[in-house]
Amino acid sequence: MKDDQRVWNMEPVEVTARFDLDGKIIPLTFSWREKNYKVASVGRSWEDEAGRHILVMTPGDRIYQLVFIPAESLWYLHPLDSDRMPS
Repeated sequence: MKDDQRVWNMEPVEVTARFDLDGKIIPLTFSWREKNYKVASVGRSWEDEAGRHILVMTPGDRIYQLVFIPAESLWYLHPLDSDRMPS
């Protein structure tokens, strides 16, 4: 695990996403902890030193924060309060 992941408490995930011609990233599905999730809707997104953050909602109205790190071409899940990950 890289130092940035420890600082941001992120866990690697597999994401299927669409990259539009204008550079917009639209996650479609993701796999976390051996479970597959379909993205029902995409919320706001922003960039910071950790990467490109995208809020997504799954069926059942659960919200997750996905983080894409372009330099690594990898995705991570950043926990929200209701989805705290064990240390």
